[in-house]
Amino acid sequence: MPLVAISIVHPMTPSTPAQRLPAGIWVLGFVSLLMDISSEMIHSLLPMFMVGTLGMSVALVGLLEGLAEATALIVKVFSGVISDWFGKRKPLAVLGYGLGAATKPLFALAAGPAGPAMVFGARLLDRIGKGIRGAPRDALVADLAPPEQRGAAFGLRQSLDTVGAFTGPLLAVGLMLLWADNFRAVFAVAVIPAVLCVLLLVLGVREPERPAGALRGNPISRANLRRLPRAYWWVVGVGAVFTLARFSEAFLVLRAEQVGVAVALVPLVMVAMNLTFALGAYPFGKLSDRVSHRLMLGWGLVVLVLADVVLALATHWSALLLGVGLWGVHMALTQGLLAAMVADTAPADLRGTAFGFFNLLSGLAMLLASVLAGLLWQTWGPAWTFGAGAGFSLLAMLGLGLTRAQLVR
Repeated sequence: MPLVAISIVHPMTPSTPAQRLPAGIWVLGFVSLLMDISSEMIHSLLPMFMVGTLGMSVALVGLLEGLAEATALIVKVFSGVISDWFGKRKPLAVLGYGLGAATKPLFALAAGPAGPAMVFGARLLDRIGKGIRGAPRDALVADLAPPEQRGAAFGLRQSLDTVGAFTGPLLAVGLMLLWADNFRAVFAVAVIPAVLCVLLLVLGVREPERPAGALRGNPISRANLRRLPRAYWWVVGVGAVFTLARFSEAFLVLRAEQVGVAVALVPLVMVAMNLTFALGAYPFGKLSDRVSHRLMLGWGLVVLVLADVVLALATHWSALLLGVGLWGVHMALTQGLLAAMVADTAPADLRGTAFGFFNLLSGLAMLLASVLAGLLWQTWGPAWTFGAGAGFSLLAMLGLGLTRAQLVR
């Protein structure tokens, strides 16, 4: 399968592999870990809570998930631009994580006729917080990491983030078993790690000084946007296509319930997915600093096709776990890599804006993919949802193979 060459040359020295990542990268990783524990304690149960307790339809869940994720990714454009304009990343990151923490109690309070509206509002506000913090945080990672270690830095942050993403569902499972499927009690406990996350960010991360020759004027002026090279816009397009082929993970949770997994054990599905993601993200990130990016993108699509096929055909929990495990491997192969590619192709003083536009296109693709997935599920069943995901992945693979542009190396 011919694949376009997308690689970034870094000046590597023999001593580079022995270098340690800056402490700020680790702290940002643990900040992400704590917020993901909080978020996933809620999100691993939220689809069942919305459908079973609040009486919402699966199609409406798909619409909500698509709007929520798209909102987060679209907001990143504005926060990224602001962080470039003022040359400060940390204050926006604190604001975003703080807003996310403040919304967590609303999920526990949702009840009665107003329950669906409260969940809808809380989910959107939570994702707005994610959008505010996302691009400045990623730009801060790129600012702190040496160029030859960006793949490893983004892989480490993603790995720690994902440790939180499977620890949260594990805690949710234990508390659901302990408290007899009391959704709201689990949601209330999720407030604690969210608050700790904000405190760690405020006290533990020191932002580097703005470099000489930093950005002047509006980051999204015509003159500044022209400084974003063709290689960057190609990465933006690739990220959008990959997101279109991979809809919201809420459908993994619903698939688990559909094949007969007990309600209290359904969060283990997200544990399996995030465990493989966490184990693979850092090693694949380090690998991306040394090998062809096109090869890793291609294998990421191959793995996603396999995951979708397995999930479409699954009738037993063992096949389900295989499918979500493959989904996690796909995420490990591609997510840190794409972030490092954005950082490598964008000018240093436009990184916030670059991450913002990257996530805008990905957000629109996520909205479209999740709405389509919900409609297919509601109309023809889950096999069609995952079959469509496999089809989009194959189209993305074909497009990647036909692209002949020579970009960075």
